Order: sequence, then structure tokens, then C-alpha cells
Amino acid sequence: MTTRREREQQVVAGGRVVADFGRDFLVELADRRQVVCTRKGRKQDAACGDFVEVRLTGAAQGSIERVGTRRNILFRSDQWKEKTLAANVDQAVILLAPRPAFSEAFLNLSLVACEAAGIPAIIALNKSDLPEHAQARRSLEAWERIGYTVISMSAKFDTAALLPLLEGRITLLVGQSGMGKSRTVNALVMNEVARVGEISASLGIGTHTTTFSRLFRLDRDAAIIDTPGFQSFGLFHLTEGQIAEAMREFRPFLGACRFNDCAHLSEPGCAVVAAAGRGEISAERLSFYQVLVEQHRELHEQHPDWRR
Repeated sequence: MTTRREREQQVVAGGRVVADFGRDFLVELADRRQVVCTRKGRKQDAACGDFVEVRLTGAAQGSIERVGTRRNILFRSDQWKEKTLAANVDQAVILLAPRPAFSEAFLNLSLVACEAAGIPAIIALNKSDLPEHAQARRSLEAWERIGYTVISMSAKFDTAALLPLLEGRITLLVGQSGMGKSRTVNALVMNEVARVGEISASLGIGTHTTTFSRLFRLDRDAAIIDTPGFQSFGLFHLTEGQIAEAMREFRPFLGACRFNDCAHLSEPGCAVVAAAGRGEISAERLSFYQVLVEQHRELHEQHPDWRR
């Protein structure tokens, strides 16, 4: 006769990772119960948003046995390591603010990462109550011309412009530190934030959970995934070709260069550079791309054995 504990350990259930605490994961099962799980063996390949199979080891504990196939995944990387942000999302909202002033380089890097991962991106300019907001909003018209949706909002006073864009979607929230991301999450899902905080405290993780991603449900069909605030968005894992393809306005001209291996730097007959000369690609975006590729080459030359 099997014991109750042995019967529990025989149960395998499907669920979704809703919080990544590094060594532990919070998994929401189909019946909306949440269990704290470890990853079987030494693997740490699960990410917030992953669909997983869990072997229950207790009433609120389990072990992740298998990670399901992903339709997308977003992560950042440098020459030393990569950091997974989330998987299986419908879109990303890149949160900016006029004070402290947002980084255009961070915005461009985030957009490249999203495009390369096949994740639609929305640009949200927070802190609309500040006097600097109007000028910052005008500066984002260049990205609107490329085709990105740009909205203005105030996490402190009014999130109405953001709410319709979240309906029925799993949305990844990305932003530099200081852009108001935590206040935005609190305004949308205060009760859920408190509940996950209680779970992290019970795990002994405390305030350090801000370094990991967490999914908060808005309703049955919509959720946001809060990611840690950071100041840089490394793209070391991408190839030069992937970076060029992720520049949305470059795509009509890719493949039209004189040389098949054109990097769109200073090669003769480059269709991308020619398009910039005609004003069809902004000089600022072309310059960003060229600096990024040159830095990319330098880092890869210094670390030739790096592998994903």
C-alpha cells in the first residue's frame, strides 16, 4: 500500500511559471493553485511564462520535470552570461520617462531584442504629469514614423491609455531603473504584488526578488510580467544579420546591397546606407546600428569561444 506522500509524488500536473526566483519557481496549475517548485537536477532552464510539467511533492511544493516548447523567449546577454526575462509572451511594453531622462540607446536595444525574438513592442512614456513630458513625447515621433505604437501615461495618476493594450494579452514590461515600472505594476495589480511578496518572503528571498521576473494576472485572459529594472540591454547572443533584420526600417532594403555579406557600415553599393542618404532611414538609427555592430565585433573578437 502506498503512503499519501508517495501518491502525491506520483501526480504530474501541467502549469505555467509565474515567478522566477533563481533557484525556485512559482508555478500556477490549471486550477489556479500555485506551488513552489525546484527544477529537476541542476538545470535552471525554466523561465517566467514557461509552460511546464510539475511532479507534486507536497500540498504546495513540486519539481519541474519538463519545460514545454516556447513560441518566443526574450533575454539579454553580455560576453559573460545571459539573463532570461520571459517566455511565451504576446507583446512587450517598453516603459520610458522624461525624468530621469530615458536612454535612446536603451530604447533601441530593447526594440532590437524584441524584434529578434518576434515579440511586438509598444513604447509607453510614463510621468505625463511632468513638464518635461511634452518634449520627451515629441522626441519619440521618430519611432512612431518607423511604425511603433507610442502612448503617454501616468502610473501615478492615470493608466487609462495603457489598459486597452493589455486586454487579452500576456505583456512583458521592460524598463530602466527609475522609469516608474514598480509604480505601474502596483497601479495595475496591487493585490497580486502583495501576494507574491508574501510568497517570496516565505522562501527567505525578501527584497532580492526584484532581480527576477514575475507574472501578475489582470483578469482571466490578461497578465503582465514584471522584469527587473536594469540600465543596459546586452545583445551579445545575436548575429550581425539578426541585428540588421531587427531594425524594422532596414528590411525593405536588405538583400539589395551590391555584396551579399554587406554589413551596412561603409561598403560600396550598400542599399541601407543609400536609403539613409535619401532620408528613408534616419541618420540616428543608422548610426546606432553601425556603432552597435562595431562594438559587437570587438566583443566577439575578445571572446571567440562564447556560445549560447
